[in-house]
Amino acid sequence: MRKFLLVLLLLMLTSMATIAREIPSELKSYVEQSFPKTNFRFDGVIILPDTTVYLPLFPSKPIDVEELQVKTTIPANKTLAQKPEVVIFNNDYVFLKVINQQDGSKTVVVPSTIPAEITTGLLPQDMLVPRGLVIPENLKGIIGNLDIRLAENPGLKVSVPQNKGDINNKVTPVEQLKNKTFYVATGYSKNIQVINSENKSPAYALSQNYVPNDMKAYNNEYLLVTSFGCPTINVISLADEDIIKQIHLTSKPDEILIDNEKKIAYISSSEGSSIFVVNLESMTLAKQIKINGMCEKLTLSDDGSKIFYFDKKTHEIWAIELDNNYLLKDIGKFPNVSKIAFSNNKIYITSRTKNHLAIVDYDTNGLIAEIDICEKPIDMLAFENSLFVLGANDNVVQVISTETDKLTDSIYLNTRGFSTNIDKIENSDLAIISDSRASIYCVLDLKNKRVVKVSPIEVPIRTIVVTDRVKKLNK
Repeated sequence: MRKFLLVLLLLMLTSMATIAREIPSELKSYVEQSFPKTNFRFDGVIILPDTTVYLPLFPSKPIDVEELQVKTTIPANKTLAQKPEVVIFNNDYVFLKVINQQDGSKTVVVPSTIPAEITTGLLPQDMLVPRGLVIPENLKGIIGNLDIRLAENPGLKVSVPQNKGDINNKVTPVEQLKNKTFYVATGYSKNIQVINSENKSPAYALSQNYVPNDMKAYNNEYLLVTSFGCPTINVISLADEDIIKQIHLTSKPDEILIDNEKKIAYISSSEGSSIFVVNLESMTLAKQIKINGMCEKLTLSDDGSKIFYFDKKTHEIWAIELDNNYLLKDIGKFPNVSKIAFSNNKIYITSRTKNHLAIVDYDTNGLIAEIDICEKPIDMLAFENSLFVLGANDNVVQVISTETDKLTDSIYLNTRGFSTNIDKIENSDLAIISDSRASIYCVLDLKNKRVVKVSPIEVPIRTIVVTDRVKKLNK
């Protein structure tokens, strides 16, 4: 009996290890020879560049092979480049092609004689199954404990009221914003508004159980969302428009920073005095960094080596040296900090009430200068050798040279609103300036230091994320 229990435990651990394993790198390389830029999603789904979807079956015991090859296909004698319905590799991994049916459901092919590689294989157990997938009865063994969703399940997508009296919903965006999608959190609604860049009103929304606090996109595939009162990070697949994973934390998360180079997200928790580190390749919690105080106003240095934050309890600013065993460095006490920036080894700190910019040398902690700036400096953005300071009171962007620390330009928005945020648009030299009072946003050219577009938008912006338009998998 004891031997039987040991064997059973070993089989269970082997099965769990099989499920947790990623698709082998040699298999990924083999696929990429025929289909460069294939998306091997962290949950196991394989998406070819034309959005053809394959589901992998993990073998209970993979075979070590000297040279990876396709052993057989259904239909027979096809190459991977021809995208057959079933691909069986000589290491016993299997790819099942997702087939769209006329009634809107999806399925996989059922061969008359089912190969052993299929009957003994198992789908990844944390996979977000394509909506409406119907697994044939004689293949039910591959499912395991997966949750299969109905075709009519809309995921997160919900309709929004449309202003039928407004016949002019169109906006002409600047060239760099064409075919973009805006994801907007308003600060009061639980729903994330989804707006095409050519329109001023939302096309629809993505429902959430709590009001979103912060959002960031990763790799134009996922949206990471923190919410007020919720100790969970939602990871939304933009292609599925559904929650692909929830990362549960020990305290409520607040702000999100993304390091694209290191494929890491840093998420602050003021109540937990922590910075959580998330691995963006696996969407798993990698580390919890315990810090001093109640952190907010997070800033990541351009090289990804330091995080700065403001302790709203003591009014101290701290630096975390990420490459130095997470060493904490006390920068000093500053009142009413609205934003922190870092450039040329200097820390730039705005005070919303004192209307000035403090400049501190990082190595010595010495005060280099204090500059009088616009009233109510609410946000900052460092770009190349310039610092863009957004003043809410006069709707002005003041430009500071980070080489000379002198004011070089004042860019007046002339919007008669109350500017709140300046957010750089990824892979561009543009930034979006949002407004909490006026139903508009401004597009700022950071290189030429000028406003290139003022566009209407029908929802207030607390947080905005701009992505390339993503082709949906469930259509």
